[in-house]
Amino acid sequence: MRPRGTGTAPLNYAWKLRFGLLRRAGFQQAVMVDEPEIVLPKGDVTEGVVRVGDTVRRPHQPQSPAVAAYLHHLESVGFDGSPRYLGRDERGRDVLTYLSGEVPGDPPEAWAADDGLLASVAVLLRRLHEASVGFTPPADAVWRRDLVRVEVPVPDPVPELVSHNDVTPQNVVVRDGCAAGLVDFDLAGPTSRLLDVYNTAMHWVPLRPPGDVPPAWRTVDQPARLRLFADAYGLSGDERRRLPDLGVARADVTWLRMRAAAEQLGGGWARMWAEGVGDAIRRRQAWLRESRDALLTALE
Repeated sequence: MRPRGTGTAPLNYAWKLRFGLLRRAGFQQAVMVDEPEIVLPKGDVTEGVVRVGDTVRRPHQPQSPAVAAYLHHLESVGFDGSPRYLGRDERGRDVLTYLSGEVPGDPPEAWAADDGLLASVAVLLRRLHEASVGFTPPADAVWRRDLVRVEVPVPDPVPELVSHNDVTPQNVVVRDGCAAGLVDFDLAGPTSRLLDVYNTAMHWVPLRPPGDVPPAWRTVDQPARLRLFADAYGLSGDERRRLPDLGVARADVTWLRMRAAAEQLGGGWARMWAEGVGDAIRRRQAWLRESRDALLTALE
């Protein structure tokens, strides 16, 4: 159980004094103070994330301005489950507030398979979706998905909103056994509610064959947990009926996007591909087909 993430406190006068925030070229410039850097657990593709005092410093990326605009929106509507974007430090890194709490490891520990925690993740995701309604991305917004060129056989769902898109156990901050916040918005971008629900359930139920389930989670009842997640989020009957087939269809798209990211972006994407993520996607697709009736029975 490790602290990771970004904090919820608003940027008040004390924060401004501490970080010496300046206006520069339309952005807030956060000047670093002399505090030690604590290396935070790295994600699959983003390294160099550190904690400095009550802030997190992350490498600035092409999607950073769009993510910053999204985080500013979430702050403006009072959503307390996301970090606040404070600007960039003197080294050009993005500066965000730190969310205190526990974050499951990789692979996640047994405590992270708690049914109550699963339900709270669904509730947090629903709250995020409701808070995201009304956000209009900047006209020049660049999201991470825009950085990869790929032709897919199944068109993406018509975007309904912008969301996190990567609610894995390692990106959820837990307090008192409940999901309290989300970190690492690098993959944020336009999506549909149901697709984001599926992606989150895929990681948290989890929706994958037994051999690919985290070791400490292998005794979980996957159909029952999917029902619990759907109930907690509040999926409609139609959405429940569509969910398993959506997962099967999206596997082809995910496989192609992962391969393209490995080829075009390299780094962590190439490492994951070399480690067999493409094969894992195909195994998940086959398992979803085989488990479709059991999942639908549980959902309905």
